[in-house]
Amino acid sequence: MSALPPLNTDTIRAILNEEIDDATVNQLVWYYLGYRYDQSSQKWDTSQVAEDWKQEYPEPPDFIANRPPTVKLTRSIPVENKQLLKEKLGFQGYKIGEFGSRQTRRATAANWLLGYLQTR
Repeated sequence: MSALPPLNTDTIRAILNEEIDDATVNQLVWYYLGYRYDQSSQKWDTSQVAEDWKQEYPEPPDFIANRPPTVKLTRSIPVENKQLLKEKLGFQGYKIGEFGSRQTRRATAANWLLGYLQTR
């Protein structure tokens, strides 16, 4: 994985504004879920990944391209954190006709990451 941007509100905004590419968004979520790539073995180390994620996704999923892992990510956001993008960043969502599933999945990743940041 390449060097990741710091986990802060500027990075979250950059995800929402599509200033950070999809690969980096995925890598951020993977990192904070606990996935680590071991260069020497050329395999994913899941020793820090929660058991339910590790069992379903022994290798980190593409959250932007695939719906099922994004649904799981959404369900893992505590109820009290579901509106963090709106409450903390003033994000009002995307306008009808100006977004697709890719933007929705990026917003889910951003919300999950903001929740992670909030609890750490």
